[in-house]
Amino acid sequence: MDTNAPMTERAAEFRKRFAALETEIGKVIVGQPDIVRGVLTSLFVGGNVLLEGVPGLGKTLLIRTLSQVLDLKFTRIQFTPDLMPSDIVGTDIILETPEGRRERRFQMGPLFSQIVLADEINRAIPKTQSAMLEAMQERTVSVGGTTHVLPKPFFVLATQNPIEQEGTYPLPEAQLDRFLFKLLVPFTTRDELNRIVSRTTKNDMPTVNKVMDAGEIEQLMRLVREVLVADPVQDYAIRLLLATHPNTEYGTAEANRYFRAGASPRGAQSLILAGKVRALLEGRFNVSFEDIRKVYFPAMRHRVLMNFEAQAEGITSDQVLAAILNEVKEKEEGRR
Repeated sequence: MDTNAPMTERAAEFRKRFAALETEIGKVIVGQPDIVRGVLTSLFVGGNVLLEGVPGLGKTLLIRTLSQVLDLKFTRIQFTPDLMPSDIVGTDIILETPEGRRERRFQMGPLFSQIVLADEINRAIPKTQSAMLEAMQERTVSVGGTTHVLPKPFFVLATQNPIEQEGTYPLPEAQLDRFLFKLLVPFTTRDELNRIVSRTTKNDMPTVNKVMDAGEIEQLMRLVREVLVADPVQDYAIRLLLATHPNTEYGTAEANRYFRAGASPRGAQSLILAGKVRALLEGRFNVSFEDIRKVYFPAMRHRVLMNFEAQAEGITSDQVLAAILNEVKEKEEGRR
C-alpha cells in the first residue's frame, strides 16, 4: 500500500484486503459473518479475542483458518488443569557448552508465536491464566528477572465453552479486560448446518490461500490508527462507558440495579479502535456515532461485573448494555 496515496485510495485498499480475507475464510467457515468480521476487526487493531460458544460451532477451525490465510507463525495451546505457566511461557534451562562449561539458556514456550490459539482457556488454573496477562497486554514475558519480547504482530485468540463448567476456572477480571472483543458464537441455522455437513463429509475439502503477511498487516494497522475521531464521537464513547458504572454521576438506572462494577478505560479504547475499522469498511475516514454503537456489545460485555440480583433474575450483560445504549444520547443535553 502506498502510504503517500490519498486517504480515499488507502481506505479503498483496506476494504479490498479485508474482503479478500473474508472470502478466503468463507471457503472453510460456513456462515458466522459477524464473528469473522469481529475477529478480523480485532486483528487490525492489535487486539485479542475471546470466542464463547458450545462445542462444534467452528471456533477452533476459524482461528486455524485465519492462521492459514495469514503468513504468520501459529501455535495452538490446549489449556488443561495441569498446564503450568512454564509450559506456555518457557523456562531457563542449564546446558553444557562444547568447552565443558555450564550456562543458562532460555527455552521459549509456545507463546512465542504470532497467532496463539488458547483453546478452552478457562480450563487452566488461575496461576497459568495469570501468566497470560503480560503477554496479552505488553507483548512480552518475564522469566527469571529477564523480559523477553514476543514476535510482532502478536494476537491471542481464545475459546471457552459456556455450558460445561465442571473442571473450569472463571477468567480473572484483569485477564478479561485484555480482550478487545468477547464474541458470542451462535448456533448455526438449518441451511448452514446442511452446508456444513455436505462440505465436511466429502473428500474434496476446500483449501485456502495466503492473503497477506506480517508487513502488510502492520501497515494496515497503522492506517487504522490514522482514522479521525471527532470530539463529540469520542465523548459519546466515553459516556457509554461511564454509564456502566453503578451509583455514579453517569450510571444509568439499569446499571445501578444490575452491575457490581463498570468497564475499565480499556473499554473506551476498544470502542474507538474498533469504530475506526468499521469506518474504513463503510468507506469513511472518520468514526461516526453509529460505528461506536455497532461495536458496543462485543467491546463491553466482558468488562462489566453482574451483581447477585442480575444473576438471580437471569439478566445478561447484553440486556443491561442494550438499555444503556438506548438511554445515552449521542449529544449530551446542555452541550452543543
